[in-house]
Amino acid sequence: MDLTPANKAHIDGLSYHALLSRWRHGRAGDPWFTGETGTYWGQRLAEMRDLDPEAAVQASKDIGWDT
Repeated sequence: MDLTPANKAHIDGLSYHALLSRWRHGRAGDPWFTGETGTYWGQRLAEMRDLDPEAAVQASKDIGWDT
């Protein structure tokens, strides 16, 4: 999916927990994770993770793997 200003604003408005939860439990082929938008989603996750690694680990534990 192309990275439009609206898509970027949406991604930027999500918390790390929300980004990771959708990333982890999203369906294969979800347009949010393809193309430029998918690349940006992954970059945003990495940036937020690196800002507070301990909180990122806790968010990961809170989310788990079960859907």
